[in-house]
Amino acid sequence: MRKPKTFAALLLATAPTLALADPGLPDPAAVQAALDAHPSVVAAEARTNAARAEARALASGSHEYNLSTGYISRSVDREGQFDEFDAVLSRAIRLPGKARLDRQMGQHGVTAATNRAEDTRHQVALLLAQYWWDWLGASEEAKVDRQAVDNYAAMATAVRRRVALGDAAQLEADQAEAALASARLAAALSAGRADVARTRLSNAFPSLPLPDQAPVVPGPALPESGVSSFGPKIIERSHEIAAAVADADRAGARAERSRQDRLADPSVGFRVFSERGGLERGAGVILSMPLGGGHRRALADQAAAEASAARAEVVAATLAVQEMAAADMAEARYRFEAWSRAREGLTAQMAALSKLRRGQAAGEIDLTDVLYGERQVHDAFRAEASARTEVMRALTRLKIDSHEVWITE
Repeated sequence: MRKPKTFAALLLATAPTLALADPGLPDPAAVQAALDAHPSVVAAEARTNAARAEARALASGSHEYNLSTGYISRSVDREGQFDEFDAVLSRAIRLPGKARLDRQMGQHGVTAATNRAEDTRHQVALLLAQYWWDWLGASEEAKVDRQAVDNYAAMATAVRRRVALGDAAQLEADQAEAALASARLAAALSAGRADVARTRLSNAFPSLPLPDQAPVVPGPALPESGVSSFGPKIIERSHEIAAAVADADRAGARAERSRQDRLADPSVGFRVFSERGGLERGAGVILSMPLGGGHRRALADQAAAEASAARAEVVAATLAVQEMAAADMAEARYRFEAWSRAREGLTAQMAALSKLRRGQAAGEIDLTDVLYGERQVHDAFRAEASARTEVMRALTRLKIDSHEVWITE
């Protein structure tokens, strides 16, 4: 039977890991496949294809050939009955400049849809990272709780032996058993939370292969250039900002198109006719043109206002991304600082527990003090595991937002 790890062994397992580029994260190829299969990403790709089709439609134009025909049987007194018909083939023609604006609207629409699809992929990647670290963090706490159960069980066994030898009171055995029961309860709860976290991850991303046991949450390491290096990349590579810019460009082109559309497109056609049974025949060119009024003027004003709103939304999107980047960088810094302090506290608690154990062995320290020290070390390990998970979560978010992992340019 394998000997269980001690708390000291768990502490060594949390040392910073520098060898791997992205320690603690799942295989990148598996992540890409999971993102590709997510329904939100599939829907966003379909909307991009729809935008491409709309762009082709705008480039072709909405004007189509129109054929109208008519047949009349005419009866004239003292002249007889005549068959008459006419046919008109016409088509509206876009005035100069309108086709160019239509193509621009289509191109900007594709750009906006493409960036929104990438932003959707980005958000799904953040969701995967959240569920992933939820599972690993809960598993780390469950591991600490299992080790605590082993420690309390060993202590209870030793106390029972001392009671049997008459070297300890039954009260100490009761205290050790109570501590063991509490540890088992905490272990059961943390194991349940880990199972729930794994279930959520596997159901949200069923195509992502998961190991039987959660990987160890590695000790975090800040990049050599510092956390601030992520900020410019996040803003520069933001698909949210790029989509807002494309929307503003599209709205600007639409506003200009509506302004030009106050002068309606003319329709040009060719007409042939036959009257009085073919005695009269003819052919000619026809021209028709709508005369715009208040309706077209109002539509142009509406499009101009929407373009102004779209330009303001670019500023809003930029500010939102800047705020998010600054907040995430600040969180990563304080999470790393908190983890460093948690490790220092854990080391101090383990040193104090070692002294308590030696004092108990020498008969100078009561079991109550040792149990209290064990509890403090247990709490310190849980705090360190939680802090380690949160700093890794914060760093992963920065890497995803800056397209350093999982999201490519």
